[in-house]
Amino acid sequence: MAAQALRTRIVTGEIAVGSVLPSETAMAEMLEVNRSTIREAIRLLEENGIVARKPGGKKLFVTIPTRADLSERMTTAMVLQEITLEELWATMIALEPAAAAAAAGNATDAHITALEANLKATEANIDNKESLLELDLEFHELIADACGNRALQLSREPIGSLFYPAFDAVFSRLNAGERLLVAHTRIVDALKARDRETAVEWMRKHIVDFRRGVELANLDMSRPAKGASH
Repeated sequence: MAAQALRTRIVTGEIAVGSVLPSETAMAEMLEVNRSTIREAIRLLEENGIVARKPGGKKLFVTIPTRADLSERMTTAMVLQEITLEELWATMIALEPAAAAAAAGNATDAHITALEANLKATEANIDNKESLLELDLEFHELIADACGNRALQLSREPIGSLFYPAFDAVFSRLNAGERLLVAHTRIVDALKARDRETAVEWMRKHIVDFRRGVELANLDMSRPAKGASH
């Protein structure tokens, strides 16, 4: 398959990231296929975020897929596989405390500043459930950014998208703001103190508390996740 052959050349560095992709004619000759096959291969590579055109340009450049590109593909795969909320929660309870543990050692002053701004916004919007939901998602993204582990960042991103309807249900039906703010504050305090154990403890409490909220909101954890529609 031409797309796989080109992908292999990119992954092995034969065609370097940032370089201009050879012309259709050159690639067709290189792979001994016709140009229509090359065009289809390029379309697939573009869809996967491996090649892209600069705005207004015609030349194709080799690129690194973004976290958003990869997350979208993983989210789609999980929906088609009918991954359940139970499975997602089991993954979340493993990943989020791990992110907090790493962030306790790796968070920079800029990370802490961003987290403190998130806490202030959360406190200011404690009764605004829609804003509170977005701020909670942002908080966990900031923790992931601070952890410094790109594999962990990539692994956790689809889970937030798939859990969005459950988050929405919990925030819409329950008064979860105060408990959320306490947990987030304790986590940030632990990161500032470089206290890995406390950061993990409070993140774990936070995720367990979320599950209780899901149950109180009468959501079926055994049902397949459908993801966000926003």
